[in-house]
Amino acid sequence: MMRKRSWISTLAAGLVLALALTACGSSNGDAGAGGEDGIKVGVLFSTSGQTALGEQGMANATLMAIDEINADGGVNGKQLVPIQEDYASDPSMAATKAKKLLMEDDVAAIIGAYTSASRQAVLPIVEQNDGLLVYPMQYEGEEYSDNIIYTGPVPNQGLQMFIPWLTENKGKKFFLIGSDYVFPVETNKQVKALLEMNGGTMVGEEYVPMGQAEFASVINKIKEAKPDIVFSTLVAESVSAFYKQFANYGLTSEDILIASTTPTETDLAAMGGEPAKGHITVQPYFQSVDTPENKDFITNYQKKYGNAPVNTQMEAAYYSVYLLKEALAKTEDLTDTKQLIANFAGLEFQAPQGKIQMDEKNHHTKLNAFIGVANEQGQFDIVKTFDPVSPEPWSKLIFPDQEEPWDK
Repeated sequence: MMRKRSWISTLAAGLVLALALTACGSSNGDAGAGGEDGIKVGVLFSTSGQTALGEQGMANATLMAIDEINADGGVNGKQLVPIQEDYASDPSMAATKAKKLLMEDDVAAIIGAYTSASRQAVLPIVEQNDGLLVYPMQYEGEEYSDNIIYTGPVPNQGLQMFIPWLTENKGKKFFLIGSDYVFPVETNKQVKALLEMNGGTMVGEEYVPMGQAEFASVINKIKEAKPDIVFSTLVAESVSAFYKQFANYGLTSEDILIASTTPTETDLAAMGGEPAKGHITVQPYFQSVDTPENKDFITNYQKKYGNAPVNTQMEAAYYSVYLLKEALAKTEDLTDTKQLIANFAGLEFQAPQGKIQMDEKNHHTKLNAFIGVANEQGQFDIVKTFDPVSPEPWSKLIFPDQEEPWDK
């Protein structure tokens, strides 16, 4: 699957090159994505706008991994050349920037996107232009693309252990709250199925606009419903706002527990330690994971960017670069995107969270799973560790008859 160009674009590029050779007398040797000057990699994260709180750290971790790889000799002797773009938390801008990275900068791959809306905006761009997006975020699943490598978790990699554990250990009455877009809505379908399977009940369900910062009316509904657990799929700035207001209403984890898949150490730092104390989260990584690779990751990140917390999103961006490195190293023709993508199948890497592995077929990643309880220091105390979990882009719980598109 070679990178496509329209005949007009190809002609224009040829004329520009001819003029450059005439003016300079020689070429700089850069033959596109894998030229002599290095291998270009797009870094597509928002460093401004509503989701910058989460995405800035992912951009930092991506660039740090590229620096480490280059310091270690690069990929088959070639340096990785990052080309960074800020799409300002705007999905339409993410599509525009992705097209620029592929068609003008001629990158070998793009690492980035954050919300499902930004990923879905980029998806047709990489498909139409035979590009590659490496997507390092937790998302709702129910998707497969020949042109996307999904390195973050899908719901089965947390929920299918978390919900049974919660109903057994913390209570059976759940109130669901989420941001009003595809990830929370689709994730909660699996939450509901797991509650039904494990004797739980749902006593309320609310969705609020992205970026919502006022939760008084929702918290009053929660108090009236008297759940054991509030299950939150809030994202971005809404996470810290909700936890702080929950605490301001005098509610603690002893009164009603907040359980979630989304809060990170960055969110805890934004809200201060006390509001989140005792509330519980499941993720593939916490800063408190005890591995040699994680100690190095934390030390190197904080040396480079200051004494800020690291989180699961940063870790995913970081190991995504290393997975890309391994795939690039196996690829003879770096303009052949199909070959590059095929070389991700089965890759293993000793990430900060522990060993991870790319699925042989479905473009998703086998990941670890940890349940953590937030403490006053803005960290998570790990209370339960699960074996690495294979990804099910379409959960067998609610899609038992789903055909597997990667086998077509």
